[in-house]
Amino acid sequence: MSPPAEARPAFHRLSWRDFDALARLDGDEDMARRLRRAERSRRKLLIHVLLTEATKTPDHSGPLPSLDFAWELLARAEARAPRAVNRMLTNPYTGSWAGYTTRLLRNGIDGVGPLWMHLGHAHAIAAAAAIRAELDFETTIPVWHGNAMLPSLGMARFSGTEPFSSAIVRGANGRYSVSSAGTTVRLPSAHDSDAHGWWGIRRVRSQVGAHRFSLWLDDLDPYRGLYEPVPPERLPGKDLADWQRLIDEACRLIAAHLPGLARIMPVGLASLVPKPQVLFRNPSASTGEAFGSAVVGLPSDGASLAETLIHEFQHIVLGGLLHLVELYEPDPRERIYVAWRDDPRPLSGALQGVYAFFGVTAFWRALHQAGQSPRRSGFEFAFWRRQTWRTLQVLRVDSTLTTAGRRFLDDIAERLGPWRDEPVPAEANTLAMAACRDHLAGWRARHLRPDPSMVSGLAAAWLGGRPRPPATLDTTDLPPTPVPDGGWSHARTDLIRLTVSDSPLTPDGRPPAVPGATTADFAYAAGDFLEAINGYREELARDPDRPASLVGLGLALSARGPHPAARALLHCPELVRAVHRPLRAVPRPPTVEQLASWIGQLVPD
Repeated sequence: MSPPAEARPAFHRLSWRDFDALARLDGDEDMARRLRRAERSRRKLLIHVLLTEATKTPDHSGPLPSLDFAWELLARAEARAPRAVNRMLTNPYTGSWAGYTTRLLRNGIDGVGPLWMHLGHAHAIAAAAAIRAELDFETTIPVWHGNAMLPSLGMARFSGTEPFSSAIVRGANGRYSVSSAGTTVRLPSAHDSDAHGWWGIRRVRSQVGAHRFSLWLDDLDPYRGLYEPVPPERLPGKDLADWQRLIDEACRLIAAHLPGLARIMPVGLASLVPKPQVLFRNPSASTGEAFGSAVVGLPSDGASLAETLIHEFQHIVLGGLLHLVELYEPDPRERIYVAWRDDPRPLSGALQGVYAFFGVTAFWRALHQAGQSPRRSGFEFAFWRRQTWRTLQVLRVDSTLTTAGRRFLDDIAERLGPWRDEPVPAEANTLAMAACRDHLAGWRARHLRPDPSMVSGLAAAWLGGRPRPPATLDTTDLPPTPVPDGGWSHARTDLIRLTVSDSPLTPDGRPPAVPGATTADFAYAAGDFLEAINGYREELARDPDRPASLVGLGLALSARGPHPAARALLHCPELVRAVHRPLRAVPRPPTVEQLASWIGQLVPD
C-alpha cells in the first residue's frame, strides 16, 4: 500500500492547546479524528513490520498463501477504494490482532492455535477490505473450529471438526462467498444481517436530536478479547433488544447532560463487545491496542451504561494520547491505592483510572445539577469526586511523571478541584464518606504489612499490661504488597447503592440478593448501628481475621460517635490484625475491639 497523496504532516502531532483540552474534557470531534488517524497510521506501520518479519519465519503460512499475497490484495483494495482499507485499519480488532501476533512472532510461540493461524488473519483482513472495495478476487483465510471470520463484516460457519483449517473467499460482480470442506456460504447483500451459515456483525444506532450514535456489537471477532483470541459468543435476540433499549437510554442521558461529550464520543467509540450482566457491577475493560472498542457487561439501566461508556471512552482517548505523548517513565511496581480496584496499581494503571473516573465524576455531577435521580447522582458525584481527587493528588507528585504527564494531571486538577466544594445533600456526603473509608480500610488490611518489630513491640506492651501503647505509631510509609491477605466484600457499598437507587432492580419490587452481605451489613446499611456493632462482634468472635468484619465494626462504631477502636480499625486495620494474631494464643486473648481501642488511643481522629 502506498502512502496517501493528501498534503498532511509527515508525523502525527497534537498541539499543547489540544492536549490541555483533552485533559480537561474539552476535546472536540476534530481532536478525536486526529487520534483515530494516528492509530490508523500506527497500525499500518505495525502490520507492515509484522508481515515483513513473518516472511523470514520458515513455514509461516501453513496451508495459506504467502503473506505477500495479503499485502498485494490490500494494495488493490486501497487503489480501488481507500476508505475500504481505512475501515479495516480503524477496526479496533485489527489493532489487537497486530499486537497479539507481533508478540507471538517476537517470542517464537504459537499462542491460542498455531502461529500460521494468527499470521493468516492478515488474509481475512485483506479479504474483508476487498469485499468492501467491491473487487473481484480469490484468497484463502484461516478457519478456527469451523468459523471463518471476515473482520468488520461477519463470520461464515461450517460444520467441520478440524480445529484449524482454511476456507476460500471468492468475489465476482459484487457477490461473495466462503467455501470450506465442500460447503459454500454466500454472503447476504446486507453483510450485517444473518443468512444461512452466516452471522453478521450487528449494529445499534441511536439518535438524540442532532447527536447520532452508532455502535457495532461485535460478538464474533476472535481478537475482540483483551488478552488472547476467543470463540464467538452470539447474543440471543432478547439480549440484543435489551442492548438497543439501554444504549438509547444512555445516549439520551449523555446528549442531554454532556452534549460536548456526545459530539466527540461517536468518533472514538465505535464497537462494543457485549458480555453478560453482573449485578452490582458494571464490568468493562479496554486496551490501548483496540482503540475504539470496549468490553462491556450488560448493565442494569441506562445511567449505568452511560457511566460505563464515558469511562471506557476516556480510556480510549488516553490510550491514543499515550501513543503520541509520553506521560510517565516505565515503572511496573504495583504500589498505588485506587478506589476502583482491590489491588495496588502501577502508576500507568492509576493514571488511566484517574482520567476514566474524572469522566465518570463529570457525568454524575451533570445529573446531580439537573436534579436527575437526585439521591443516586448526589451519592455517586460525592463518592467519585473524592476518590478520583485522592489518587490524582498522589500521582501529581510522583517522580516518574514526565513534564507532559505533570501538565496533564494539573489540567485535570484545575477542572476537578472546584467540584470538591460544590454542595451535595448531607445524606450523599455521609454515605460517600463511609463508602470511601470502607474500601480504603479494607485495602489497608489486605495489602499492607506492618513492620514486624512494631508488631512484636505492641504485642509485648499489651501482655505487659501497659495502659497505652508505645508513643510511636508510624504506619504511613508501609509499601503495599500485591498479594492480598484475605478476601474482601463490596456488600456494604452495594447496599448503599441500593438505598439511593430510585427503583428496585427486580420485577416483584424486592431488592435483589447482595452477594456476600451479612446480617450486620444489612443492619449497618439500614442505619441500625447498634445492631450492626453486635453483628460484627459476633462475626469477629467466629473469625477475627475477616477484613470486612474488622472494617465493618470500625464503621458502625464510628457512626455512633468518636471511638478509639473505630479510629484504629479504619486508619490502621492492618496493624490491629497483625498484633491480634499472636495474642490469640495467650491464655486470656483480647477481643479485636479491645485491642483496637487500646491501639486507637494513639490514632488521631
